[in-house]
Amino acid sequence: MARSRWETFKTTFLEYTGILLGVIITSIGVSWFLIPSKIAAGGVSGLSIVIFHWIGVPVGLTMLILNIPLFLASLKILGRMFGAKTIVGAVSMSLFIDLFERYQIILTKEPLLASIYGGVIAGIGMGLVFRYGGSTGGTDMAAQIVAKYVPISVGQALLIVDGFVIALAGLMFGPELALYALIAVFVTTKAIDVVQEGQNYAKAAFIISDKSREIGQEIMKQLDRGVTVLDGEGLYTGQDREVIFVTVSRLEISKLRELVRNIDSRAFFVLTDVRDVLGEGFKRL
Repeated sequence: MARSRWETFKTTFLEYTGILLGVIITSIGVSWFLIPSKIAAGGVSGLSIVIFHWIGVPVGLTMLILNIPLFLASLKILGRMFGAKTIVGAVSMSLFIDLFERYQIILTKEPLLASIYGGVIAGIGMGLVFRYGGSTGGTDMAAQIVAKYVPISVGQALLIVDGFVIALAGLMFGPELALYALIAVFVTTKAIDVVQEGQNYAKAAFIISDKSREIGQEIMKQLDRGVTVLDGEGLYTGQDREVIFVTVSRLEISKLRELVRNIDSRAFFVLTDVRDVLGEGFKRL
């Protein structure tokens, strides 16, 4: 049964509300903890913090300027995989960071506390953004571009890009603050995992639907993930059923769920934890 316009509007409204809430929380963590303590925890925000303390350009404005060419390059190189939600996330993040930085509340001057609490708060916010299918742009896009031309995974590319930013921060602020930035990166990553999907990096999905082929094609097209179709049989009905098996990253869980719901809202969908994933699109064997 097709979804009504009201249901579509309600879902879209809740998704964008969740993204904006996540952006606000992330902006507080960056503006009130990381910026005043010179904790450049990787990413475009970290590079923007370095530039802010170097020449005084507002962090949010620098993030917006850096995100524009990354977004355009992503559209050209990777295709239209970054849509309206990425634009909303990236632009609103820039605006809110400068807003909260202007009305800054210094809660601690201790770098360790700033790294931990700033990382936790930013991670919770980013986890919400990812959970509702959004993105804040930044090094996520840069990592995708690097991985397109270099034979490494997106996660490894992201580590390289963030490592460059932290190394630059070490040159600007000293090695001690770079070490604090590493703590912030670790804490942020863990907080994202907890909010988005628990302690696991990936999820495996089993999908049973009368439209399994259509769902499988859309997964390969929209998520660029390999799909395996398993032969199954309903024990009660005795009917043959096709079962889709696919493994996705934490950023793709919400997209996969929405994709399946749009094609077949009555599909049977099982999501399970995966401890370690080796192969195409994940860690190499």
